[in-house]
Amino acid sequence: MIQNNRTQSEKIEFRFHAPDAKSVGVAGSFNGWDPTQTPLRRRFGGDWRAALKLTPGRHEYRFVADGKWFTDPGADETGPNPYGGCNSVRVV
Repeated sequence: MIQNNRTQSEKIEFRFHAPDAKSVGVAGSFNGWDPTQTPLRRRFGGDWRAALKLTPGRHEYRFVADGKWFTDPGADETGPNPYGGCNSVRVV
């Protein structure tokens, strides 16, 4: 019998559309809010992607394209941050 282990990490894909960007990263609660820790790779048509293993729970994040911070337009949920903006939320 196989049991579901909820402490196991799950692979989650992050996607951001920025056709003119030179670099894109994702910063969040899962990497100390350091966008250099999780760079995205450029794909066809200006899409950027990265797949990360995240543990179950609520993870806040933002994309950083060429030094500018962006909320994920495809996020299911957002929440206010202390800088007057919104963080994107991914629940695993």
